[in-house]
Amino acid sequence: MGIIAWIFIGLIAGAIAKALMPGKDPGGIIITMLIGIAGGLLGGFLGKVMFGVDSIDGFFDLSTWIAAIIGSVILLALYRVFTGRSRRGGHAHA
Repeated sequence: MGIIAWIFIGLIAGAIAKALMPGKDPGGIIITMLIGIAGGLLGGFLGKVMFGVDSIDGFFDLSTWIAAIIGSVILLALYRVFTGRSRRGGHAHA
């Protein structure tokens, strides 16, 4: 896949992940795109390690989109764990 495809998948996957996990998250369109791209890489890696499949095959393959969305959701969840943000966007009390 080319860089434009990765940017587009990243933007859409990041936006879907943010919609699935509502709350106050960092950044605008650029951060959403970067979360999606990193999520696609993470999802592809996890698919390879856990199931032995190449889940990042091509732009129009469903497995590519699923891997990117799942990876993006994982990254958002990890972000919230490490920053102490709750699902509603508030801060955890110490």
